[in-house]
Amino acid sequence: MKEQALPKPKLKGAVSVEESIYKRRSVRNYASKTVSLEDVSQILWACQGITDPRGRFRAAPSPGALYPLEVYIVKDDGVFHYMPTGHKLEAISDKNLKAELAAAAWGQVFIQDAGLDIIICAVYDRVTAKYGKNGIRWTDMEAGHAAQNVFLQAEALGLSGVPVGAFDENAVSRLLNLPRESKPIYILPIGYKR
Repeated sequence: MKEQALPKPKLKGAVSVEESIYKRRSVRNYASKTVSLEDVSQILWACQGITDPRGRFRAAPSPGALYPLEVYIVKDDGVFHYMPTGHKLEAISDKNLKAELAAAAWGQVFIQDAGLDIIICAVYDRVTAKYGKNGIRWTDMEAGHAAQNVFLQAEALGLSGVPVGAFDENAVSRLLNLPRESKPIYILPIGYKR
């Protein structure tokens, strides 16, 4: 599949973490406005980007640094898989599947309206192989850390979002053509508040 390099993430911003925490709210009404590639890049870096010059650590803590999360995005111009190594996107589809994603989430239309939908998936075997059944809980905790990073970064960029856990896992897996071991656990619609 075709790969696209993302703009380099910024390491300093104009909005403090405290201000982002204070302002963050769940938003389900989005303006019809595209999220820039620069903002997509910054949000994905905050989610699972590499933060260590040696490439060993990422933005969210992970049990045993095993990194069981795989991140996908759905935008108007297609479906993409985020690749932390190299900070790039791998094209999965060139179709706008936001309406189908909203349908797979039992008709939550704000998913279709968002400028960007982030789907956090878990490959539980990466952690359970080392830590047993505790790896499931720890992987889910990592997804929560990554999602909070997304929402705080989005807020700092003037964007809003909402966590969505209500969806048909099998329908989302089919829609995104996920590998069998990858399980969708979160949909994070992100956009400009209407």
